[in-house]
Amino acid sequence: FNYSMAGLRAAYAHEDAFRQEVLLAGLLLPVALLLPVGGIARALMIGSVLLVLVVELLNSAIEATVDRVGLERHRLAERAKDIGSAAVLMALINVFVVWACILLERFA
Repeated sequence: FNYSMAGLRAAYAHEDAFRQEVLLAGLLLPVALLLPVGGIARALMIGSVLLVLVVELLNSAIEATVDRVGLERHRLAERAKDIGSAAVLMALINVFVVWACILLERFA
């Protein structure tokens, strides 16, 4: 638990993208809790937002590891960072799709 909390503190202190996604979660999670949707829909909405944070933490770990190995430009290091970034993008698209499907079904 202590290592996990240290990791969350480090990500928040050193990763701009993680701070932005925490802000997004801080906005979306209360909305998900207050919307008049069913339990499964609410779980999907919350889970999709939390997934972004998980993927960003993994991406940040990959980037830190690549930077630790060396700061010179290398095509494989660049590829690893780009793929991690793409994973975050896919998680964000997932939030949009899940929320859009639920909100359109509920309010359309």
